[in-house]
Amino acid sequence: MTSARKILIVGPSWVGDMVMAQSLYRLLAERPDAPAIDVVAPAWSLPILERMPELAHGIELAVSHGELALGRRLALGRRLRANAYDQAIVLPRSAKAALVPWFAHVPKRTGFRGEWRYGLLNDIRRFDERLDQTVKRFVALGREPSDLSFEAVPSRLWPQLRVDDANRERWRGELALADAGSIVALMPGAEYGVAKQWPPERFAALAAALAADGAAVLVLGSAKERALGDIVAAGSDERIHNLCGRTRLADAVDLLAAADVAVTNDSGLMHVAAATPTHVVAIYGSSTPRFTPPLTERADVLYRGLDCSPCFARTCPLKHFRCMLDIEVADVLTVVRARLHEEGTDRRVSVRGRDG
Repeated sequence: MTSARKILIVGPSWVGDMVMAQSLYRLLAERPDAPAIDVVAPAWSLPILERMPELAHGIELAVSHGELALGRRLALGRRLRANAYDQAIVLPRSAKAALVPWFAHVPKRTGFRGEWRYGLLNDIRRFDERLDQTVKRFVALGREPSDLSFEAVPSRLWPQLRVDDANRERWRGELALADAGSIVALMPGAEYGVAKQWPPERFAALAAALAADGAAVLVLGSAKERALGDIVAAGSDERIHNLCGRTRLADAVDLLAAADVAVTNDSGLMHVAAATPTHVVAIYGSSTPRFTPPLTERADVLYRGLDCSPCFARTCPLKHFRCMLDIEVADVLTVVRARLHEEGTDRRVSVRGRDG
């Protein structure tokens, strides 16, 4: 009897990328000889990986983003040799990301051509610019080179995070959401930089308007985004809950599953929201929905598509920030209210602006 194949994935370092990588795992799980899949990942991401039923294990790599930590990578690779993986797929394009599979003596080590990875990888794929979305790049590494596709990743492979119903109901009780007419989640942060953030004062105005409509408003983000949350929840309305820094990443999954609509910048939490049943209203500034769209059929995208967009800068290089400032509170509020008042909400996508 042949033992099941085992694949080791070296996961990405950003929340959104870690969620989008589930499309690769779902592709691998579709194979007739579906392998056991382990993912090497930062500690913060393990709760997200636990919500992906395609995975066998999440394995912590105790290394900070950008850190070489050669000794720790060597120790982990040696420990993983006993697992006898058949293949490793390295999603990041750095040389250091390829070290653990090499140290683990994985016989087939797959990844895109990147910085000085010859030898570390022995199944090197040529990077093609027609892979114009992050999710396409991840999925491409799970296919054979002869099976490479540049088409959109099919919806059956889009991320779907498992929801912990008990934890969701615990939060609903703690926040007294049972009597809320609607629940709207707001995610005002974006780890990459302020050029991806719709102004927090506008999120605050949106929160106040929604609370006045009778909706419960949940402001979600990390502890580093607590100050942003304070701005958004600056009013005294008890319907607005600043949860930035109060929740774990797994809690965010369950709270987003409880929300009717989530309003978000192009951020890691946007991709988390897209992998839950909520309706996503995504606001894009310096980035573009062409490259990192919300992978859900329940989405509205607001993107002005200016001549200077996308610049992918952390701050506006032209100092006018029109890509975000040209999106008014009324624009977002109109979309959110429309979605909240739909009966039997249809699955649809609406992109406002060019280059969507």
